[in-house]
Amino acid sequence: MWTKRKFLGDTLYLSGGVIVATQLGYTTLLGGKKERKLTILHTNDTHSHIDPFPVDDSKYPGRGGVSHRANLINNIRLQEENVLLLDAGDIFQGTPYFNKYGGVLEMKVMKALGYDASTMGNHDFDGGMEGFKTAQEYADFSFLCANYDFSNTVLTGLTKPHHIFNKGGIKIGVFGVGVELDGLVPKIKYEDTEYIDPIAIAQEQVEQLQKAKCDLIVCLSHLGYAYDNALKVSDYKLAQETKGIHLIIGGHTHTFLSEPTVLKNSEGDNVLVNQVGWAGLNLGRIDFVFEKGKNKGEGQLIEI
Repeated sequence: MWTKRKFLGDTLYLSGGVIVATQLGYTTLLGGKKERKLTILHTNDTHSHIDPFPVDDSKYPGRGGVSHRANLINNIRLQEENVLLLDAGDIFQGTPYFNKYGGVLEMKVMKALGYDASTMGNHDFDGGMEGFKTAQEYADFSFLCANYDFSNTVLTGLTKPHHIFNKGGIKIGVFGVGVELDGLVPKIKYEDTEYIDPIAIAQEQVEQLQKAKCDLIVCLSHLGYAYDNALKVSDYKLAQETKGIHLIIGGHTHTFLSEPTVLKNSEGDNVLVNQVGWAGLNLGRIDFVFEKGKNKGEGQLIEI
């Protein structure tokens, strides 16, 4: 079961003539000319929630569940030509499925749903490095971790900082950054993983993706949406202190956003930041239309 929440207004313009609207079926601009369009679907902090919540659950009766998500994703893929499905981490931990299968089931499910890429959250280290490596063998999509250096661990060579997708002639550069593990995850779980400043590494990734002439640059972040401590790295801080990122898909803080937040980067350009809660209760959707002209549209935000 899913519903739509609507909002009206001017279409949001990002740098490089990219127009964004969160809308179902938005394939034309004013004037009737069909333009290149990309649909990004995303999740975060699904935490091993394979089944829907019980129908008698006090907060989320009957909501979520992989089967509901799969139906929604498949329907959107039937409607749209160019679709990317991304995840912002914390795939593991939260139900007995993880305790029994150690993350293998979650990877199999994501493979079946056709995920294109994910980053790693802190709970994805809960099975240790060997545990993640074993589970990852059942995935056929990339794990993007730019600010975790796994050189001295069993994960060396099994993740990469970024990946460039080509959808209908649109080049999309996607990179990932994760939260600092020290003090959050036991050292025995992440071993000799080296944490690198996510803001500095994000800017380096953007520059590489710009040199590769990407039309859109997306960050998969497991830093958290925002914090009272202004010094703590978050999606807010990442957006405002870098340049060149068009979209930050966030996780970690389980933040429910009814629509993407629009922030200004260090050069005054718009950056979208979105996060869809946790436990697979929602599927994020953002549609990008590539056109240099000024046009207006309306949007819709989907909730499962």
